Amino acid sequence: MARQERAIRTRRVILEAAGAVFDEHGYTATTISMVLERAEVTKGALYFHFPSKESLAQAVLDEQLSLGAVPPQPCKLQELVDTAFVFGQRLLSNSLLKGSVRLAVDQSAPPGVDHSGPFRQWSEHLVVVLEQARDQGELLPTVQPAQTAELLVGAFAGIQLMSRALTDRADLAERISVLWGHILPSIAVPALLTGIDWEPDRGARVLAALDAADADEAAMDLSAR
Repeated sequence: MARQERAIRTRRVILEAAGAVFDEHGYTATTISMVLERAEVTKGALYFHFPSKESLAQAVLDEQLSLGAVPPQPCKLQELVDTAFVFGQRLLSNSLLKGSVRLAVDQSAPPGVDHSGPFRQWSEHLVVVLEQARDQGELLPTVQPAQTAELLVGAFAGIQLMSRALTDRADLAERISVLWGHILPSIAVPALLTGIDWEPDRGARVLAALDAADADEAAMDLSAR
């Protein structure tokens, strides 16, 4: 069991190091040597988990959806809003997520690396949330979940790129707030709008609550031992 736990930790260290290097240099300029230096692991350890640069890049891409998870909300449109804000907030500091996003829009990666995966996965995830919102009577009758999901994924990809180029994402939360200010009135029933929180600090507040809950759970686990 201890060996398995070490392997899991090593794999994570490599992924986080690779995310940082891919984010900083892009796919083409990144080398395995750069990742080894950042991760401080042996070449054998890296190749045990990832036999090639392509497989390493794909693994970084595959982490994206799990890194954007948010707690479920009674109001599904609030959950949708929270997803964008939490993802944006994590993009400020999470090297693995940064690398995954860079790879998703980096057209220099070879055909063996699936750029489209995160876009498809996010669209599919948002369709589910939008369908739940529709079933709860939160959406205007003209809204088509699949179209709206793809619009949101594409719009977010664009504004995060613009934010990175202009301010190194310092203004990303503000841009997400502006996005929701335009999108929500076109999809939500009017009675819901005043109850949905799309203030720029929404992501920071949701993450703070998650961190507090995790800390409480860890403390309870320690006291139970």
